[in-house]
Amino acid sequence: MKIHQLKYIYEVASRNLNVSEAADALFTSQPGVSKQIRLLEEEIGVTIFARAGKRLTRITPAGEQILGKTKNILREIESIKLIGEEFKQEQSGTLTIATTHTQARYALPNVIRKFVSQFPKVKLFLKQGYPEEITRMVVDGDAEMVIATEAVSHSKELVALPCYQWNRCALTLPGHPLLELKQVTLADIAQYPILTYDFAFAGRTLVSETFEAASLQPNIVFTALDSDVIKTYVELGLGVGLVAKMAFDPQKDLGLRMIDLGHLFPPSIAWVGLRKNSFLRSYVYRFIEQFAPHLDVATVKSAVTVE
Repeated sequence: MKIHQLKYIYEVASRNLNVSEAADALFTSQPGVSKQIRLLEEEIGVTIFARAGKRLTRITPAGEQILGKTKNILREIESIKLIGEEFKQEQSGTLTIATTHTQARYALPNVIRKFVSQFPKVKLFLKQGYPEEITRMVVDGDAEMVIATEAVSHSKELVALPCYQWNRCALTLPGHPLLELKQVTLADIAQYPILTYDFAFAGRTLVSETFEAASLQPNIVFTALDSDVIKTYVELGLGVGLVAKMAFDPQKDLGLRMIDLGHLFPPSIAWVGLRKNSFLRSYVYRFIEQFAPHLDVATVKSAVTVE
């Protein structure tokens, strides 16, 4: 059994059993991939892929178990390589962070600016998407960490560490009737068209549940993936925006007014999610600590190590 054979079966499985695509991704030939898979199956005495002629049709039950082990083996091999890099080149490498637009736009810039100045040789990549999507990136090994809200803490495959709490605000045009109230209620907001985050985003369910608990039905007329889009359409007069409070910048959002809604909605928590038992470069620990100072190296190492 050879490491490249394990890479071949994992790549084929990851590409919906398309051997040609797997061969291209591995910079080798299709016949070579097929031959190595056959040799591996002969060695271990079971069939990993069922076939119809030369075409792979499905993964066998034995193959499912083998691929599960293979994924873990390849991750461990990657960790060994990272350990070598850590001692050989402590201050260089890559860091890929999967996150939402709001985190990338409002919560991370100052941390990233400081990190880049401290680790100029580290290549930093931000991948943005839905919470479930970016969580899966870390599970699959396409990112070192995910920073988001509910989806991270719900994942059984990641260690989730709380970073900070955040709450919501209402954004309106100047002169809006809500601005004249001493304290806005849910019933007040429910009278107007609401613009807020897409259903897939963390916190949207919490908002809906809060209205429901008050026996109110919010009139949600517009949803978007990020706060900036919502702000744009509030400025166009489509309604009241419900967004994360951190998304409002009074120096830049001159055409909008903000109403703090912390008294109406329970706070949400931003989490950092990491793969269990993953090896993290020293600069990854530094980034996490700069983002959430209470998550020092010892705390994160202890949390990631799962028996």
